[in-house]
Amino acid sequence: MDNALVTCENLVKIYTATDLEVVALQGLDLEIAPGEMVALVGASGSGKTTLLNLLGALDSPSAGRCIVAGNDLTRINDLQRTNYRCFTAGHVWQQSGRNLLPELSVAENIALPQMLGGANAKARSARTRDLMARTDIERLAEKKPNQISGGEQQRAAICVALANAPALLLADEPTGELDSTTAGEVLDLLRELNRELGLTILIVTHDVTVASGADRTIAIRDGRTSTETVRRDAPLAAAGIGSAAGAASAVIGLPSQTHRESILIDRVGRLQLPHEALTRVAFNGRADVRILDDHVEIWPEEGAAEGLAAPSAAIPVAPTYPAAAANYPAPIQEEN
Repeated sequence: MDNALVTCENLVKIYTATDLEVVALQGLDLEIAPGEMVALVGASGSGKTTLLNLLGALDSPSAGRCIVAGNDLTRINDLQRTNYRCFTAGHVWQQSGRNLLPELSVAENIALPQMLGGANAKARSARTRDLMARTDIERLAEKKPNQISGGEQQRAAICVALANAPALLLADEPTGELDSTTAGEVLDLLRELNRELGLTILIVTHDVTVASGADRTIAIRDGRTSTETVRRDAPLAAAGIGSAAGAASAVIGLPSQTHRESILIDRVGRLQLPHEALTRVAFNGRADVRILDDHVEIWPEEGAAEGLAAPSAAIPVAPTYPAAAANYPAPIQEEN
């Protein structure tokens, strides 16, 4: 994608502790277009937080390519890394203690990154008022973090993350400590900011509700992107579309009426079949690949050798789609 805001190619991250090496990312590929809201899902230890730390320049890749808004995160020096964290990528963490300084008021927390970025007092004050108005926390300007609710703390944290107008907002389980009602309100706010400001957002989540609100949901498994689920431009009608209408996606459980799931194929042709496919069909570590005119089929090697042609044994591999926002169905417009 030529206009991608985020491009990861064969991204590798290896952690070393004494004599032990842990490969957290194993050749991950990812592209995010400007203005997209993308959810990142996967089991614990799959590499989600590692990827977020790399994109936020809180850690450095071991190999591969990682470019965000023209910044090559595999090559930047310490000063460039500091400027990147200040102006290009904003963070919202699950724990409020990582987002806000307890000794400062809400307004002071929002003004602090602007001051560190060199903004004068007049500009800081105007930007702080604007962000608080957008997030409906103007009345909390003089409150300390321990004097406001969890949802209000996350709204303030979003303001802090956006203080210097970053191109990318990284949110690690931003609704993880909130009740369902408050979590929905914070998610609605993120979607509103995404639409109004053209803000690109990447959210790590385990919550199906959060994932359903994103333009795309990317699943990571064993350090690689495995599947992609895209919101349909309009829900499929329940009647007349067969028994698959009520089926859920193989990874996070998003309904097929509103989302379309695809297996991702990386630049060297690797793909990860969903766990459901591996449990239903006995591949035993090998597969026969049939390249036909308009599609590819993957068959268990033994069944292919015997010439079996039962449709239930084949796992068709759908083509992947380019990760450009213009090529995806428009997000469903929720009613206010």
